[in-house]
Parts: sequence; C-alpha cells; structure tokens
Amino acid sequence: MTLHLPDAHGALRAYEPRTEPLALTPGTPFTSRTVFSAAHVVADPYADTTPDSPAAVDWDATLAFRRHLWAHGLGVAEAMDTAQRGMGLDWAGAAELIRRSAAEAKATGGRIACGVGTDQLPGAPATLAEVRTAYEEQLAVVEESGARAILMASRALAATARGPEDYLEVYGHLLRQAAEPVILHWLGPMFDPALEGYWGSSDLDAATDTFLDVIAAHPDKVDGIKVSLLDARREIDLRRRLPKGVRCYTGDDFNYPELIAGDDQGFSHALLGIFDPLGPLAAEAVRVLDTGDTDGFRALLDPTVELSRHLFQAPTRFYKTGVVFLAWLAGHQSHFAMVGGLQSARSLPHLARAYELADHLGLFPDPKLAEDRMRTLLHLYGVTP
Repeated sequence: MTLHLPDAHGALRAYEPRTEPLALTPGTPFTSRTVFSAAHVVADPYADTTPDSPAAVDWDATLAFRRHLWAHGLGVAEAMDTAQRGMGLDWAGAAELIRRSAAEAKATGGRIACGVGTDQLPGAPATLAEVRTAYEEQLAVVEESGARAILMASRALAATARGPEDYLEVYGHLLRQAAEPVILHWLGPMFDPALEGYWGSSDLDAATDTFLDVIAAHPDKVDGIKVSLLDARREIDLRRRLPKGVRCYTGDDFNYPELIAGDDQGFSHALLGIFDPLGPLAAEAVRVLDTGDTDGFRALLDPTVELSRHLFQAPTRFYKTGVVFLAWLAGHQSHFAMVGGLQSARSLPHLARAYELADHLGLFPDPKLAEDRMRTLLHLYGVTP
C-alpha cells in the first residue's frame, strides 16, 4: 500500500514500500579488515524519567542488538558517541553498559572495544590532574572488563588544555600506564562542538602534527586511531603518516566506502556509527572485499552513502535519532524512545526520508513491519492520505 511521506516543504509524496528485504545472513569472519560498529543503547520506555535524569536502559534489548552485530561478524565499539555518551548516557550508565557488554562479548566470542573518557567530571572547569584521574578511572573499568580501550576525546581536556603540550602530557601519561595497546579517538567538532580546537589548535594541520607526536612517542601502545573529521583527503594523508603497525579506523560516515577500499598505498579499517543500521549489509560488503573484489564491495556499499549522509547531516550530533529510528523500524526494539528524550531531535520529514532510503536499500528484515510502524508514526503526527 502507498505511504504518503512529508517532505521538507510540507508537501506529501507517494511512496511504494518494497515487499522483500535483502537476503543477508551471518557468514565467515572478516580477513582483510577489522570492522567495528558503534552501537546505540535501547531506552526503557516505561521508566518515569526526564531528559536530565540518569538514563534508564532496556538491558535485554540493548544486549540483543549487540548479539545481532556480532552474529554478522562485526565488532562492537561500546559506550561511544553513538550510545549517547554525553547526550543522555552519563558515566554511571556507560560503566554499567561496558561491564554488561564486555561480559556478553566474552560469552559469545564477540570483538569489543569500549570508550574511555572523562564525563564523570562536573561541568565546572577541571585541572589537568583531575582530567588524568578521570581518564584513569574509566580506563581501569574497561581494562578490568577485558575489553580493548578507546581513548575518547575529552570535553574537559579541550576546555582545560592551554596548548599542544598539555595533550602530549595527558595522553603520554595514559599510554605509559595502559596495559594493552589502545585506540586513539579524534572526534571533530561537527559531532561535538565542545571539541573545537582539540589537540591544541583549530588549525587542523597543526592539530594533526600534535596527534602524530602523541603516537610517535608511544607507537607500541597504540593499536590504531579512529578519525571522525568527515574529510576523506585528510584521513588518507594522516594514515600515510602513521608508524608501521598502527591502524587507521575510519570514522568518516560520509566517505567510508572509498576509505575502506583504499588505494595502492593503504586502506582504512572501520569504526563507524552508520554500521549500526547497516550492519548485515556492511558485513556482506566486507566479505566481498575479503575475496579481492573491490568493485563488488563498492557496488554494495556505495548506494548506502546517501542514507548515511542524510542521517549525519548538520547538526551531525543528532544522527543518533535516525539510527535508533531505523532500529525500531527494523524490529530490533519495540519502541521509538531514546534516553534523554532524543527521539524529538529530528523532524518528521527527516525521519520519513530516512525510512524511504533505508527501505529502498532493503535494510528492513520485515518490510511490512517497517511500513506499519512508519504508518503509525505518520498517523501520530497527523498525516493522513
């Protein structure tokens, strides 16, 4: 049956939903790339909460979604930006998420890496010593869980640091004491405006030099870097300057197919929020790439970029709303509610377009369920044929 979807100008357009999903099933482990999906959390819709109260998480549904990703061969990047760190999920909730997901990963044999930040600090300005201590507390939680650590960009450090030397001091201290090699995370201000000027400069060339200085001082303690600057050329230049053995994990949700495919001088692995809704299709594409078929990989993944660019359009930090919306339509959760009330962060025309693009790709395991849920949302907003 035809759906009438609103566009950005208030007009309704007719859309015929597809009737068959893509046939995507779990397969063999990846051999050519290491791939993580940053995963969202599922809110408890029955909890009596407010946007500024601690998150109420549906742990069963949240862990079930991680098992879904692991079943398709993807690793899980846990307690990251996609899980609403700093946008609904506080450190207490993130710590619980890390412990539960790491235990589930151990039980199922799934790959997991977890975010280490400083978000337990109060909003008031912190000292460098307090920033180091906060990082250390979170690093201990992740290491005790048995997961690989991802040293996330810190709002507190961005606010406190006086220049590149402070970043060198804090990260050097953390890398010296890390038990295992970590992933360093550079999240651009389009994802979090509070991170403007990270690595001591708003000049990205200068910031890149400081970032590389941190890595060069401790290459044995850096498994890889995760770059989320939405600038393919800059990522390629950066990965070519990495010490041997240090991976580049693309976090570029605009240009990921070309970055993962690579060129004659190298390629990027992946740690992406868009692989939350794209999980099975992304896994199928990487298995094609494992055979050496780059054209086949691009044929599968290139058509997904329009959806990704739509979800991550400015203000980019609200991409989580589209990710959770698609998880609801796909049947991974029973509701469209988010911690912090973030389901309200995108408009109905934005969500309608996300549905249309995802349906066109065949992402919904049950297209009729997705259609019915989309129709319900339209009715809730007062849209009638």
